[in-house]
Amino acid sequence: MSVLLKKVKEVLIAVLPVVVFVVILHFTIAPVSNTLFFQFLIGALAIKIGLIVLLFGIELAVLPLGGHIGSVFVKSNKLWFIIITIFILGFFVNFAEPDVTVLADQFSNITGNLISSFTIRALVAMGTGMMLAFGAVRIVKKISLRIVLVIAYTAAFSLAFFAPDFMAIAFDASGAATGAITVPLVLALALGMASMKKDSKSAEEDSFGMVGIMASGAIFGLLILNFFIKPGDAAAVQDAPVIYDRTSMMAPFLYYLKKEPLVTLQSLLPIFIIFLFFQYFKLKLSRRPFRKMLMGFLYTYIGLVIFFVGVHAGFMEMGREIGKLLADWPPVIPIGLGAVLGMLIILTEPAVYVLTHQIEDVTSGYLRRKTVLVFLAIGMAFAVGLHMLKIIIPGITLWHYILPGYCFALIMMFFTPKMFTGISFDSGAVSSGPMTVTFILAYSQGVSEAVEHSDVFMDSFGVIVMVTMMPVIALQVLGFIYKIKSRKVGVKR
Repeated sequence: MSVLLKKVKEVLIAVLPVVVFVVILHFTIAPVSNTLFFQFLIGALAIKIGLIVLLFGIELAVLPLGGHIGSVFVKSNKLWFIIITIFILGFFVNFAEPDVTVLADQFSNITGNLISSFTIRALVAMGTGMMLAFGAVRIVKKISLRIVLVIAYTAAFSLAFFAPDFMAIAFDASGAATGAITVPLVLALALGMASMKKDSKSAEEDSFGMVGIMASGAIFGLLILNFFIKPGDAAAVQDAPVIYDRTSMMAPFLYYLKKEPLVTLQSLLPIFIIFLFFQYFKLKLSRRPFRKMLMGFLYTYIGLVIFFVGVHAGFMEMGREIGKLLADWPPVIPIGLGAVLGMLIILTEPAVYVLTHQIEDVTSGYLRRKTVLVFLAIGMAFAVGLHMLKIIIPGITLWHYILPGYCFALIMMFFTPKMFTGISFDSGAVSSGPMTVTFILAYSQGVSEAVEHSDVFMDSFGVIVMVTMMPVIALQVLGFIYKIKSRKVGVKR
C-alpha cells in the first residue's frame, strides 16, 4: 500500500502541472473546442490512472527482474550468454516501451503510414538491444564509459551525415527509447551488475551510463531507413486517415479501447516469457516473490492499456491544437511558453524520479535530487525554446544545435568527475519520457503545421533529441561546479 500511495503522489505531481497549463491557455489565449477540451481532460485522467497502475507494476515486477538478471550475469563467466540474453531482453523491452510506440505512431501518421509503426519500433528495438548488450560487456570488461560514448556518438553523427532526411526522427527515437518501462529495468540491471564489484568507487560509477549507451542504438536503427526509402517520399504524405468520428467526444476512446489491449499484450508478452525463462532456469524464486512479480506484470499490462488510450484519444490532439493556436501569436509566445512547458514537463517525468532517487541513493546524498532537478529543468527549458526557434525562423537546422551541443558535451566529459559522465547521459535519456513524447512532440507538430514555411516532417521532429541533449550539458556543468567546490574544500571524489 505504501508503494501504491507513493506512485499516486508521483503521478499526480507528474500530470497536474500540464493540465493546469493547458486549462489556463484554453481560457486565455488558446481556446479550443469544447469537445477537444473535455477529451483532453478525460485523456489526462486516463493517463493518471494508467501511470499509477503502470509504475506500481514496474515496482513489483520490472525493477526486481532487472536486479535479478544483473546479479545472474555477474555470477556467470559466459560472455556469450550475457550478450545474447541482454540483446533479446533489450529488444523486447524497447519494443514494448510506451514512448517508442507513441513516437512511432505519430511518425507513421505524419507519413500517411508509408512507414509502419511496427517497422519503426522493430528498428529502434534492434539498435537499442545491440547497444544495451555492449553496455553490459563494458561493465564486465571494465571499458571506459567516456571512450564508449565518444565512439558511439561519433559513429552516429557520421551516419547521420549520409541520412539527413531521417536524422531528426532517429535522434528523437534515442530519447523515446528510454521511457517508463525501459529506464527502471536498465537502471536496475546496471545497478545489479555494478553492485557485485568489490571496488566501491568503480561500482558507483558503473551504476550509471548504461541508459545513455543504449539510447544511441536507436539512432543507428532508424538511420538505416534512409537506405530503403527515397528522400521526400515520406514528406509527401502528411494527412492521417480518419479512423473515427472526430465530432464525437467518446468515439476516440471507444476506438482505442478496442485496439490497445491486443497490441499491448503482443508487446509485453515476450518480456513476460523472458521472466518465466529466468525463473525456471536461473532465479528459482520462492512462491511469494514469484506471485508478487506475476501481479506486477498484470498491473504493468493494465496500466499500459489505460495509458495508451488516454494518450491517443485525448492528450496528443490537444498538444497539436495548442501549438497551432499559439503559432498565430508573435514568435515570443510559442517560444516562451514552449520553454515554460518544457520546464514543467521535466519536473513531472516518472522516469526522472526513478533516476534522481537512484542518484541520491548511490551517492549517499552527495548529489541531492532537488539540485539535479533544477539543472534538468533549466536544460529542458532551453531545449524546447530553442526547438521552437528553429521551427519559426527559417534557415536554422537541427545540425546547428546537436553537432556543437554533443561535441561540447563529449569534451566536457574529460573535465568533470567520472561519475557525472554516466549520470549526465542517463539523465538526458530519461528526460524524454511519456509526458515529453505525448505532449511536447505534439505541440511541436502543431506549431510546425501553423508556420507557413515549415515542413512538418523535417521540422517538428528533433524536439526530443534537444530534450535529450540539453540536460546532458546542464549536468556536465553541474559536475564541473561540484569539481571546483570539491577542490576548494579539499575533498577528492
